[in-house]
Amino acid sequence: MIKYPTGVAPNKGSLRIWFMYRGARMWESLGVSDTPKNRKMAGELRNNIVYQIKTGAFDYKQQFPESPIFKNLDHSQGKAMSMREIATTWLSLKKPELALSTYNSYERRIKITVDMLGENVDVRSIKQEDLLKLRNELLTGFHASGRNYTVEKQGRSVASVNGSMRDLLALFTFAHGNGYITSNPMANIKPLRKSLRKPDPITKEEFPRLIAACSNRQIANFWQIAILTGLRHGEMCALAWEDIDLMAKTITVTRNLTCEGLFTPPKTTASNNRIVCLVDGAISAIRDQMELTRLCPPSSFDFHTREYKEVIPDKKTFVFNPSIHTVNGRSGAHYAVDSIGQSWNTALKRAGMRHRKAYQSRHTYACWSLAAGANPNYVAAQMGHANAQMVFQVYGSWMQENNTEQLALLNQKLNDYVLHMCYSKQAV
Repeated sequence: MIKYPTGVAPNKGSLRIWFMYRGARMWESLGVSDTPKNRKMAGELRNNIVYQIKTGAFDYKQQFPESPIFKNLDHSQGKAMSMREIATTWLSLKKPELALSTYNSYERRIKITVDMLGENVDVRSIKQEDLLKLRNELLTGFHASGRNYTVEKQGRSVASVNGSMRDLLALFTFAHGNGYITSNPMANIKPLRKSLRKPDPITKEEFPRLIAACSNRQIANFWQIAILTGLRHGEMCALAWEDIDLMAKTITVTRNLTCEGLFTPPKTTASNNRIVCLVDGAISAIRDQMELTRLCPPSSFDFHTREYKEVIPDKKTFVFNPSIHTVNGRSGAHYAVDSIGQSWNTALKRAGMRHRKAYQSRHTYACWSLAAGANPNYVAAQMGHANAQMVFQVYGSWMQENNTEQLALLNQKLNDYVLHMCYSKQAV
């Protein structure tokens, strides 16, 4: 029995293919004989058409200019729908797929771009030119009409703009796939190029100055542990004493605190329930922190899992508790992610150090570990990356700059394996 690729079928000695377009199954005859070679080519053509439809790049008339089916299709501009309506519809259908914090980020970005395009503008009227203008406005923070946006007057970073444009690509792909528009204006807009920034770690000479400049003992412990473990700041804020095993010298990372104040699983699947091994310096800082907060009462909170609408009540004793330094009782039982960045900036200023973003604490852990000769796969696992690819991408050039240290390390490790042989100057 002859086996045909998916979507390919015989038609009176020739071949035809089918694909879904605007919610209906379309059959198109290819006019080629039914041979093994043509069956394979037909399957590849059909796969390509399906991909183009999915990405919003499919042009029916160009692909099948003589098709009687195309001539009978309704080529009107589709159903009238405003940008706000299409965005609301797309977000509501997308919501079950996303964690609550991720959905909130989508919603926030989409609101800004839809407001800039015009929330009552018909989605059918949006052209590629409008989207390119929008991208420039996001970059500069200046609207084409001449007024500044208060959202971010200085403009947004390339990474942020690319993220907003990815949202719009998904939005317009959805609109095209459901027949609201006949073509996707985002289809051929490529992401802006983004330069890879080098990590700017705290040096070993600066480290004691930074810690000494922290405003209190707890903040000093916080940044010591952050730098010596590579934990994300949200993971640090959500860290509980129940996650730490000093006998095994490990931390089990099980939760993250978002900027919105939600307790969620860590950022990536590879980060969830990962075991972080503690170096001696981190253990010393944890033991010091025990004196401050280990006996504090546990706090109740809601844990938002990745499953849609699943919320699990939980109770933990947080390692870092700002209430121990306040007298008015207004502080909660854990730090907010935003406040941690402020403590970092204050410590840098008091120490007279060059400014760096607080996220350099995580980069510092990676750089120090790699310089000490740690396996990149080990570093990736400790930091919650799925593999070492991210480590090589972010720290590859930095690692090359430390070739001298690496050579000294190899000499130290390999000298014991070298067989020293003495040769006389004269041949025997």
